[in-house]
Amino acid sequence: MPKSKSKSKRHKLSPENNNKNDRISDLPECLLIHILSFLPTQTAMATSILSRRWKHVWTHVPILDIESENLDSVQSVFDQHKAPYLQCCSLTYKFCSCCYRLVQRWINNLASRKVEQLNLEMHTDGHKSHESYLELPHRVFSCSTLVFLSLSGVRIDPPSSFQLPCLKKLDLYQVFYESDPFVRLLSGCPVLEDLSFDRDFSDSISIYKIYVPTLKRLSILHHEILFDDYADMGGLEDSEVHYAVEINAPALEYFTFDGHLSDFVFLEKLDNLVRAKVNICTFEPKDHEEEECHVDRVFKLLAALYNVKFLSFFTGHSECLSNGSTYPSQFQNLLRLDFKANTWNWHVLQDLLKNSPNLEVLDVTNTSTGSLLGWKKSPNDPLFLSSHLTTFYLREVKGLEHEMEFVKYILKEAGVLKSAKIRVGNIKLKEFVREKLSKIPRRSMTCLLTVK
Repeated sequence: MPKSKSKSKRHKLSPENNNKNDRISDLPECLLIHILSFLPTQTAMATSILSRRWKHVWTHVPILDIESENLDSVQSVFDQHKAPYLQCCSLTYKFCSCCYRLVQRWINNLASRKVEQLNLEMHTDGHKSHESYLELPHRVFSCSTLVFLSLSGVRIDPPSSFQLPCLKKLDLYQVFYESDPFVRLLSGCPVLEDLSFDRDFSDSISIYKIYVPTLKRLSILHHEILFDDYADMGGLEDSEVHYAVEINAPALEYFTFDGHLSDFVFLEKLDNLVRAKVNICTFEPKDHEEEECHVDRVFKLLAALYNVKFLSFFTGHSECLSNGSTYPSQFQNLLRLDFKANTWNWHVLQDLLKNSPNLEVLDVTNTSTGSLLGWKKSPNDPLFLSSHLTTFYLREVKGLEHEMEFVKYILKEAGVLKSAKIRVGNIKLKEFVREKLSKIPRRSMTCLLTVK
């Protein structure tokens, strides 16, 4: 009996039987190519050793996903890969000056192969300077098939005249701009719908002009800075801190801003705006004049978003905000408000509630640490709070008196409120907060109050 079992096992493992059971290799080449397209390129490349049938399959996959620091490994991919058309290509590479021209040749190779989606992420050794950024080859600007372009760690200087006729999405992160090519770059993208870019204090651009009539999504990140890092450099110049953004994008539907706020000018009303997310990190103003400028910038930006339906807003922690007001802005279309409240901006929240008659969802996170300023008792005005408010969240509750006043106001005035969820910052406060809130009368008979 043991011998019989052994023969049976040998029969199952015989090469002839393996070939009969290798159903994947019998699939049409187009299906094998499709299967390999889900793998990183280096993994797909490894399938070439499986058999003669697999040797060249990976070279026709229309997707390249290359992430390596090994020059020979990347060069081997470019030497063997033959697909004339690239649906998607991602190249992440850490280069040094000795291979600068070679990396540019790789990029030229990709741009010449009718690529639709191109993601280039370049890294260098040591401190980044103007010279250390890889200059983006001009061949990329003549790639008429590009639909999505993402650039990181490169230096760009577009030709005076070019067209990317199909480009709809453009991401620019840690990009160094020669002179001031921002307007030139965007003018060559006639159907652009989605633009994301970041800025730091080494940028040479002082005014970003975004004149794109087709633009639907705009995301701007201005990196925070630790001033201690600049102490040895004698601090920052005003030109490095202050910048301006001019936006002419009447079709804009989604707007995101995160970072240090400077001057924003919207040349057209944002009548199509659906969602906006603003997170402002502020610097300590040097004098009263700078305080006034900052307050003006915050409330001008908020006023420009008047037509939004879903708004997430954080004003920053600057004390000077206590002097500002949203008046006379009206937010007739606002359905949901996510707001980070701190010591200096509770009055901004009150203004927004007063001027948002159709608000349905209110989500407030309390980041204040004291009760110097907070929610002030609202006037007995039945029109002060939206009659449509159905959902209310308050997070990071600390049990402060003004917090309780705020919740009390919402529960007493929101006539159709269905859900009120309170999340305490410290579990020890849970019973204390629950007890205080349980004594507050609710105008809505269907409101479910939970404390977590």
